[in-house]
Amino acid sequence: MSNGNPDGRDQVDWQGWLQRWDAQQAGYVPEREERFRVMLDVLEALLPGEFVALDLACGPGAISQRLLERFPRARCVAIDFDPVMLALGQGAVGSFDGRLRWIDADLAEQGWVQSAGEPGVDAVLSTTALHWLSAPHLVALYRELGALVRPGGVFLNGDNMDFSPDLATVQRLMHDARDRDWSDESFAERGIETAEQWWDALGREPSMAPLIAERTRRLASKERPASSPTFDLHVGALRNAGFREVATVWQSGTDRVLLAVR
Repeated sequence: MSNGNPDGRDQVDWQGWLQRWDAQQAGYVPEREERFRVMLDVLEALLPGEFVALDLACGPGAISQRLLERFPRARCVAIDFDPVMLALGQGAVGSFDGRLRWIDADLAEQGWVQSAGEPGVDAVLSTTALHWLSAPHLVALYRELGALVRPGGVFLNGDNMDFSPDLATVQRLMHDARDRDWSDESFAERGIETAEQWWDALGREPSMAPLIAERTRRLASKERPASSPTFDLHVGALRNAGFREVATVWQSGTDRVLLAVR
């Protein structure tokens, strides 16, 4: 999954596809860059300049790229299950002169920690990804992070985390607003490509066919949970995993940055 392959992928406009990816993601998360800024500000405030980070469910490496640009002495390990996203990240972002490693691993399966190849890390970050995990898988993931993150290290998750069930009115208001913002009509009015349109366009790249086929095969065994873990579940699971402080450090509706300090 690198730029020199004889299957035509060396002709793919990786940078162009990454720019289109970032644009459509910002359609779903208008304050995406602000969310990233807050997460990196936390790292600057709490960690030394030289540290090791994990980018969980990294996609094409949005966090990794921004983190390594801001912290020139840091290293990062980017982990994802999606071969298309990993290829896009490797093609467009690269290795940052060896400071960035890409790992193909499934966070819902045992053994992903070992595949990262790090005995301990100072920071773990994730955005717009962990809502795909079921509650039991999320609890297990946080338990593994509690053993992996060094004392004083941090976990940062930027994602939509729903309010608890006893706040049904608030939750309905948030869901209604999100449904309006994420509708095809809203994207068309704003002149933004939807995720479905992005994937359809990528599927017309002949050299991407094998990767897309492998992605389809992998996702066939996955089932998205009926409901995403609530904010309260995230907090409780992180505390039970050994994180001593857990709190929201930025929020817009259900979109939050959750910080946990080990």
